[in-house]
Amino acid sequence: MKKYTLLLYMVTAGLLCSCSQQSKYFQPEKINELRAPAYPLVTIDPYTSAWSFTDQLNEDNVRHWTGKPFPLVGALRVDGKIYRFMGVEETPMKSVLPTAGAEKWAASYTEKEPAGKWNQPDFNDAAWEKGLAAFGTPGMPNLSTEWNSKDIWVRRTFDLSQDYADETVILDYSHDDIFELYINGIEVVKTDYSWKNNVLKELPTNVKATLKPGKNVIAAHCHNRVGGGFVDFGLFVKDKVKDVFDTPAFQKSVNVLPTQTYYTFECGPVQLDLIFTSPLLQDDLQLMSTPVNYISYQVKPLDGKAHDVQIYMDATPLWAMNLPGQEMDLSVYLGGPNKITYAKVGTVEQPVLQKKGDDVRIDWGYFYLASDVKPERAISMGEYHKIKKLFADRGSVSLMGVPNSEISGIEPVVAYSEDLGKVSSSADGFLMIGYDDLYSIQYFKDNRMGYWKQNGKVDMIQALAKAGKEYNKVMERCRAFDVGLMNDAENAGGQKYAALCALAYRQAIAAHKLVNDKDGNLLFLSKENFSNGSIGTVDITYPSAPLFLIYNPDLLKGMMNPIFYYSESGQWNKPFAAHDVGTYPIANGQTYGGDMPVEETGNMLILTTAIAQREGNAEYAKKHWDVLTTWANYLLKEGLDPENQLCTDDFAGHFAHNANLSIKAIMGIAGYGKLAGMLGDQVTADKYMAAAKDMAIKWVVMADDGDHYRLTFDQPGTWSQKYNLVWDKLLGLNIFPDEVADREIAYYLTRQNTYGLPLDSRKTYTKSDWIIWSACLAKDRNTFDRLVSPVYKYAGETTTRMPLSDWHETTDGNSVGFRARSVVGGYFMKMLENKMDKNK
Repeated sequence: MKKYTLLLYMVTAGLLCSCSQQSKYFQPEKINELRAPAYPLVTIDPYTSAWSFTDQLNEDNVRHWTGKPFPLVGALRVDGKIYRFMGVEETPMKSVLPTAGAEKWAASYTEKEPAGKWNQPDFNDAAWEKGLAAFGTPGMPNLSTEWNSKDIWVRRTFDLSQDYADETVILDYSHDDIFELYINGIEVVKTDYSWKNNVLKELPTNVKATLKPGKNVIAAHCHNRVGGGFVDFGLFVKDKVKDVFDTPAFQKSVNVLPTQTYYTFECGPVQLDLIFTSPLLQDDLQLMSTPVNYISYQVKPLDGKAHDVQIYMDATPLWAMNLPGQEMDLSVYLGGPNKITYAKVGTVEQPVLQKKGDDVRIDWGYFYLASDVKPERAISMGEYHKIKKLFADRGSVSLMGVPNSEISGIEPVVAYSEDLGKVSSSADGFLMIGYDDLYSIQYFKDNRMGYWKQNGKVDMIQALAKAGKEYNKVMERCRAFDVGLMNDAENAGGQKYAALCALAYRQAIAAHKLVNDKDGNLLFLSKENFSNGSIGTVDITYPSAPLFLIYNPDLLKGMMNPIFYYSESGQWNKPFAAHDVGTYPIANGQTYGGDMPVEETGNMLILTTAIAQREGNAEYAKKHWDVLTTWANYLLKEGLDPENQLCTDDFAGHFAHNANLSIKAIMGIAGYGKLAGMLGDQVTADKYMAAAKDMAIKWVVMADDGDHYRLTFDQPGTWSQKYNLVWDKLLGLNIFPDEVADREIAYYLTRQNTYGLPLDSRKTYTKSDWIIWSACLAKDRNTFDRLVSPVYKYAGETTTRMPLSDWHETTDGNSVGFRARSVVGGYFMKMLENKMDKNK
């Protein structure tokens, strides 16, 4: 059974009654016509990240980037009639058999293949071991019984007091990897090689018919091929409750700009304009890292008449849970010395920095829904449907004068409302969503707070109060930034290119967390979303770098500092760069199973050179010169014809003699030479530049395949994108003959499919970030457009609805894997080219 602690605090404060002046913000100055695969709504960091996966904001749940529900529901009450503009009402589910997040349920299990029909109700499992759920490898959520072998068989026997033939029964299951599950002997689940948490599956009629009073059995088998293993399952029944907000508003438009997403709805006789703002402005790290976003709203009549209008929004405790069913604390603070009213939600357990991994959400710290104090505004909490009914009846979620019995329940939400009164021209307001994670990152055994906290000098209430006070100023800054970025992107690569950059901006930044180490050094740590969950991955830093090189190279340094420290501290003692520094949010050292020696070493050298080029000095390189020298010498020895190694495209597997990887090594060596020259060591500069040019001459011969260059030196008839070559142009190195890029670009135009240029000759899938880089090798805008337009088409037409995937099929536009990754910062390469031209 889910448990909640509900607290209400009233703090004496003067009411702030101010007339808002925000109407000018609600009409965007730029229009982005791209239909997004998913629309960014709240984008703070890898944990607090909410998106709309559908074209209409009110046709599905708001979701975390992993796809799990992060419910936000919004409704407008116009002359007493309700129009739902955001989210959908979820029918509450009552627990029949809880999952391990709510109760460590008992079962029989064995790790040896059983004889007989183990999945049937009458099977005798008396000889099996007894244990508590969940079952899995160390580090898995809600783990009670460790399972480290390849297979486990689990039988959960339970008694029912009624039958469920006429109910909507939901199976909730989690598995890692291959999984099968039977209810009373009937197969319900059979998966392939995959790993998923909290999959909800409605039971078919024939299975429900077996759920009778008395003994029942769920039997499951899981086979773990590699890595972690996990088993958990339970049963729930949906309540038969009618939706309160059953009339959807008509969505007229949606428009994604870099820091803001705009929606417009028709709610009967009035128009509602909505803006989701993430103030991710890289020239202000305090603002950028403060974990607060705005939801702004404006209402105006469409018929010239005055209308009585109230607005409502709510959020569920899932925003502060990793998995449903965790015990929660909810509290509401009504006013205070900072003139804000807020609701606060967090788990009772508060397992700070105790979970790591990929498909994981935060369950420590606290979610906040907040606003400034006004008589017309209310924040409260109540049972999921009853608080909505309260608003529908009264136009407010204020609980003043409402008996507690009317809003009690086990499915609570925190809710906000504002009475906008009789609206004859326009009325507007905003609320804030925030998340205080207490501690953000463990960095080499040291727990670090978010940068915005200034080592504990700033707390969340102060941050919310400041965000409320500076709302107008921040909105003006975001608006100006969005216009400037879109203009720059259009000038660099055209409108389609600018649309892609707008979509990529928040995704790239919010896949990071900004902290300082104990010495005050900036750390901007990425999470490798939906690929393995690594933290500070170098070959994630590398493709995302163009965005940060444009707007704040210090953030790129913050991405690279952990890798430099790892080597310079002696904790990583190999002569090449590490792949990562851990698994998010634990950065205690590399956890990836293999090294990428040439890949990561070349990346670090190239990016250090790019920082020097942007800043006009090599002081950052000077600080790390010893390790850069070690790495450059490694590339001299191993880089021209790489052995059987992984590169950043590791999903394609190991292979030797990688021609594109060789280019990276050559660029890294040339970059080191350029850095030496900038530091006044011309002898070293000449030596490494000469070595790079000599290697490039050899490369041209080794890779030549007629009208293009090979994927690997030893395989004629193959080809690949040579995206690493772009640095020769951007850094002014002039190592390769111009003819190499010209020949490659001409060949690429013959290999394109409907949704883009394949990565190489092995498969038809591609990486969209690399396409943009390859397109930058073109000498004219028309050719650049021809390579980028299919990426725009992919983003606008893919049927795989999720935050932008950088790995997709060029034949049908569907995602192959990955989502919400920071690598889409690589889309800014064309804009970076313009910036670099000014620095040469």
